[in-house]
Amino acid sequence: MILHLNRQSSISDAKRRCSIPADWFLKLYRSHGLDPDWLSEGVEPVYINDAKAKIPADTLLKETPAPYGKMNSRSRVVPVSTMAGANKEAAAWEPKSVEELSVPESFCRPKLQVVKNDSASMAPVIGRGAFVGIDCNQKEHPDGDLCAVYFPHQGLTIRRVFMQGDTFLLKAENGQYSDLTIPAAEMTERTVGRVIWVLQNLSPM
Repeated sequence: MILHLNRQSSISDAKRRCSIPADWFLKLYRSHGLDPDWLSEGVEPVYINDAKAKIPADTLLKETPAPYGKMNSRSRVVPVSTMAGANKEAAAWEPKSVEELSVPESFCRPKLQVVKNDSASMAPVIGRGAFVGIDCNQKEHPDGDLCAVYFPHQGLTIRRVFMQGDTFLLKAENGQYSDLTIPAAEMTERTVGRVIWVLQNLSPM
């Protein structure tokens, strides 16, 4: 963090304690117009006083304010899509936002996509109505991992993926559902991402 008003040792101490001294908030507001909520929680807007916003936030701070807060106590509101997406007839899956969900900041990724599961094929691991976090930057297929794969005319499906020769087997957890296969040559194009978390109720409310 570039601050002329504190030594590097003081900044290191603040990071270790996950706490920013109160007087720093006032000094940063007076010098750069920064919003204390952004400094402590990462909540935008970055500036309260736009007249002093002469230095971009990414230049002013070498680190994001996230390490100074409690990541799991902070949340971010993200869009939630249907499994069908915007157009089931399209060659590639595109999300269709129908609601929003507040998730812990530590659960977020640069290309996070959240969907609301509408199938029981992965029950009880992923129940119908569960919120599923998909990292669209991860398109590898390690055996046994959960992946979100697109089928035109059907929409998104979530299965455990196993490579078998020149095909991939997409295995359901629920024995009442059939397993699926995809030619290996098509798998990368069809894969939306890997499942990284699931949010669901395990018992009736």
